[in-house]
Parts: sequence; C-alpha cells; structure tokens
Amino acid sequence: MNEKKLFKIGEVANMFHLSAGTLRHYEQAGLLQPEYIDSETGYRYYSIRQFEVLNTIGYLRVLDMPLSEIADFLQNRDTNIIEEKLVEQKRLIEQKQKELQRIARKIDHRIEYLRDATTSTLDEIRIEMAPACQVVQIHNLLQLSSYLDLEYSIRKFQENQTETLAFLGKVGVGISKEQMEAGNFSQYELSFLILDNEDSYNGQIDEMPAQRCVSIRFRGSHTEAPVYYQKLLSFINKKSLEITGFSREVTLIDNGLTNDPDKFVTEIRIPVA
Repeated sequence: MNEKKLFKIGEVANMFHLSAGTLRHYEQAGLLQPEYIDSETGYRYYSIRQFEVLNTIGYLRVLDMPLSEIADFLQNRDTNIIEEKLVEQKRLIEQKQKELQRIARKIDHRIEYLRDATTSTLDEIRIEMAPACQVVQIHNLLQLSSYLDLEYSIRKFQENQTETLAFLGKVGVGISKEQMEAGNFSQYELSFLILDNEDSYNGQIDEMPAQRCVSIRFRGSHTEAPVYYQKLLSFINKKSLEITGFSREVTLIDNGLTNDPDKFVTEIRIPVA
C-alpha cells in the first residue's frame, strides 16, 4: 500500500469502526490531527502512518482510559509512562468495581424492602425483634399533615454529604415514651434515617441494638397513624409490657414509590420490655 496515500475521514471511520464525529473529537482533544485538511472544502484526510496511533487510541479506550491521559501518553510515548498509566487505570477500574458492587447491594436491599412491604400482613399486632441498625437522628418537633412536612428533616440529613443518599423508605419519625403514654400521637419529636451497611455518612451515626418491639403495619401514611398507636398501647397494657424508648414509624410505601394512596403502607414499632 502506498504510504503517501490519503484516506477521507469517512473511509478511516469505517476501517476503525468509528464515526466521523469521533475522529473530529480526537482532533479537538489533541489526540490525532489529520494529515491534510483541504483549505477550500475543509475535508480531512489521514495517512497510513496515523493508523498505528488510532490502534493505540482504540486499545487504551477499551481499557477506559480518559482521552486526556491518552493524549498525554501520545505526546510522551515511553514504556515507563505507559506502565504508570496502566497501573493507575487498573486501580481506578478496581475502585469502580467496588462501587458497582456497592450499588448492586443497595439495589438488592431496595428490592427486598419493596417485596416485603407489598406482601405485608396488615392490621396485625406482632411482638418481634427489630434488627440492629445504624441510624442518623434529629430531635425536633414536627407534625405531619402530608409527606412534604418531612422534607426539612431530609434536607438536614443531606447536609455536608459528599454523595446523594437514597431516602426512599428509609426516613422515619418517632414519638417519645412519655408522649405515647399520655396519648399524644400526633406530635413527633424525632426524625431518623436508617442507613444501609453500604452507606457512607459524614456525621453522627448511632448504633441501634436489636430491640424487642410490638409492631403493626397498616394501609396509609403518617396521618392515619394515631388510631394504630392507640391499638398498640392497648395491646402493650393488656400484655403488661413496658415501653422502653421512642417509637419508630416509617412509611414503607408512599408517594415516592407510587401515585396510588391505596397502596401506601406504614409500619410502627414500639420498643418494649
């Protein structure tokens, strides 16, 4: 093949399974300048000697190396430099793999959480062990007339975080022992965020031990909760149990997951001894 032969940008794109736009992007990024640009038509032409460069670019792109790193290597080609870049690229890929695994585990948690909520037995009081978990807590007074009343607490949880937290089904509210025993079920004094094991949170995290609780799940949201607190209190008194701390009230399914209020599910847990 004649080494002086020039190829149109479309021909080169076809040979290397690229688009003409990609070749122009390589040009703009400083990776590969055309051998010749027609001053009248603006057509770009490439020579055979540039094919090796395109092979190198293609190989490094398969390894997901950024264009800026590829451009740096092409301008300073050396075995030591390419080894350093490959070692660094491997480190970044391993880091991405760990992050993808973390995301996969969070998806598994969400699927498990959603399936558990949609198959809930409703309006049945149970005594159960709530598993240990990590929580972030804010002690504040709030009344919930709609889901929007929780937005301020959610924003407080989000402050100073380096990554977005997945809040669906993880934010709850609580009522103190004293308020529950006094029959006040509409004044919440605690907001909390339940963390997955994979979550990274910048702030105070509290370790909640496994707790014996009385619990109930019902169709509805926080506004329907007072009648179910009354049912739980009656059960607690009947069984001669003692409330040992704040309630834990979480909407397992709410408007964040469905537009149909008839599918909302809320859970209340009250720790007892």
